[in-house]
Amino acid sequence: MNKVAFLIDGFNIYHSIRDLERYTGYRTKWLDIASLCKSYIYLFGKDAQFHSVYYFSAIPYYLASQAPNKITRHKQYIKCLQSSGIHIELGRFKEKFVFCDKCRSMVLKHEEKETDVTIAIKVVELFLKNDCDTCVIVSGDTDLSPAARKCKAIFPHKNIVFAFPFNRKNKELLKIAPNSFSISKKQYIKHQFANPITLENGQQIYKPSLW
Repeated sequence: MNKVAFLIDGFNIYHSIRDLERYTGYRTKWLDIASLCKSYIYLFGKDAQFHSVYYFSAIPYYLASQAPNKITRHKQYIKCLQSSGIHIELGRFKEKFVFCDKCRSMVLKHEEKETDVTIAIKVVELFLKNDCDTCVIVSGDTDLSPAARKCKAIFPHKNIVFAFPFNRKNKELLKIAPNSFSISKKQYIKHQFANPITLENGQQIYKPSLW
């Protein structure tokens, strides 16, 4: 049996969805990630069995005063993901001053932290506990390269694959994991949540109007 786990880089796939909307006009933020992942199980052979999905993201609390609805939408979406059986791993945003070429001064930015490290740790944990045989990392972020190389060396009998979100295919990651694949825009469109989603407690969550 080949137990397959999926690890989702939340912001990487979010920006991919934004790209899809800019290039094609399709709005697919209401993405049913569990359903999307399960649709690719066939790629891993007849003995492949879906194991789990882990979603890594962070809540942008620094936007609380200027865009509180954005935080609310993100939290509601996370509830929908949880209702589909996805495990949520939340990081944080860190303040960082960077030089702005346009205004020629230092400006305060907020940078999402911990996702890459947390994904790497989760891969190691899953392999050490023998919870899965294949880890599919849904991301095109090259910051994950060192972790992928090290895990392949430590766990030669396990399998690491990258599922590149739309417009996120990465040659460096493809060299590390040649069996990686790209997620098509058709899959984004196909795998959308019902509207509304009804949670176990009876609460209904409706798709935001611009999603």
